[in-house]
Amino acid sequence: MCVMKLNHQALVELLQRAYSAEKAAAFAYIGHAASLKNPTTKAAVKQIEDDEWGHRRNVLAIMQQYEIPISRFYEIKFHVIGRVISASCHVIGWFMPYFFAGKLESGNVCEYFVMMQYFHSLGIQQHNEILYEMGIKEKEHEVYFLEQIKDSKWLPWFEKVFSWGKKSSANDVDIANKLPVTESNQYCKNYKQRGK
Repeated sequence: MCVMKLNHQALVELLQRAYSAEKAAAFAYIGHAASLKNPTTKAAVKQIEDDEWGHRRNVLAIMQQYEIPISRFYEIKFHVIGRVISASCHVIGWFMPYFFAGKLESGNVCEYFVMMQYFHSLGIQQHNEILYEMGIKEKEHEVYFLEQIKDSKWLPWFEKVFSWGKKSSANDVDIANKLPVTESNQYCKNYKQRGK
């Protein structure tokens, strides 16, 4: 079987980063779920953790298809970040884990739509469905976390400081009026890869 190498450094780096960052998110949700007492919310956060592990598997499958190596740097970096966030969920109260999870998910949405755009620039369409599905799932996570804190007195202040909340998002996906896969290249036109 002939393996196609991707001549697109930004796409390669985005795939590597997303793969490792999904582990950090999953670790964070382990701690978040463990810090919750309500069985319903605990189960909801556990489901989001499971989604993140699934995304990591999906991204790895794409990387393997193009022989993209896992980044040791990103793996170590995001492993530490995930473990620190996981532990902190037990000491920073109920609001901040929800807020920062929502902000994180808000930023993750565009990564998958931009991956799709990068693949399109190479004439590759075969990953459209899975990348769209993961981008929409991240948006659903963002919406869930915002719903949990929407009435908190802390939200207006945190939104002003951290630019995420009821009026601010890092993506332009409207979950109530989703574009179909074939038109989803309209999303995230102003995305800037984090760390660049």
